[in-house]
Amino acid sequence: MRRQRFWFALALHAGLLPLALLWLAPLWLMVVFATHPEQEIFRVPVPLLPGDAFMENWASLQADTNFLRALANSVVVSGLYTLGGLLLSALAGYALAVYEFRFKALVFSFIVATLTIPYFVVVIPQYILVARDLKLTNTYWGVILPFLANALGVFYMRQVFLSLPSSLLDAARVDGAGEGRIFFQIALPLVRPSLAALALILFLNAWNDYLWPLLILSQKDMYTAPVALGTLIGLTRVSWGGIMVGSALMTVPFLVLFLFLQRYFVAGITAGAVKE
Repeated sequence: MRRQRFWFALALHAGLLPLALLWLAPLWLMVVFATHPEQEIFRVPVPLLPGDAFMENWASLQADTNFLRALANSVVVSGLYTLGGLLLSALAGYALAVYEFRFKALVFSFIVATLTIPYFVVVIPQYILVARDLKLTNTYWGVILPFLANALGVFYMRQVFLSLPSSLLDAARVDGAGEGRIFFQIALPLVRPSLAALALILFLNAWNDYLWPLLILSQKDMYTAPVALGTLIGLTRVSWGGIMVGSALMTVPFLVLFLFLQRYFVAGITAGAVKE
């Protein structure tokens, strides 16, 4: 039996290794291209090992886009969006899971239904509301506010809070704890892994968003990193070396955040998968 398991594991890893290499190949080529002059990126055969032009490409990227400022803007926007989205998703999910009120099922059905609406259907009315009525163009809040109420986050946190035993919350009420204290000091700490998983998802959404910041932001100093990289694609010239350097640098903050929260992320994704 043990021998069969060994051969099965060996065959499984042998089958998965090519898929893993296929997935990693674009990331490796991105890093390699970031270290070569632009004229060598498209040569045949394609360079597979790092070169020595990284600083040259970086200088070109920084001169064309002020990429350090754009990265800082992305960190601010993504961080504020993640914190605000987490708080609102947790509050709404907790209310839908714990409390009873009129039209509760209707409200939850409406929130879930919004997940089926394609983004391109709402982007124009959303732009009119933010730019014309709220006058939030060229502001971080104009980029962040429309997405703070995240339907997927509310749905996810509702399912997480449903797994909490109601007897625990009732015991806290009997001991005299208020609803705010129960939420912040008892419920939230118990679902910390799920919060970490949702934080990664929200941060990644904001970090990679290109279309909405492009519509709202028109001043170069306000550009986020994806928008700044988009300006390198011109009608007569595309700075591929700068794009590769910028793309490689953009992976670093998210990679650091993922490694920091990896333990919680795995636990949060699998939370509730097994019911006793």
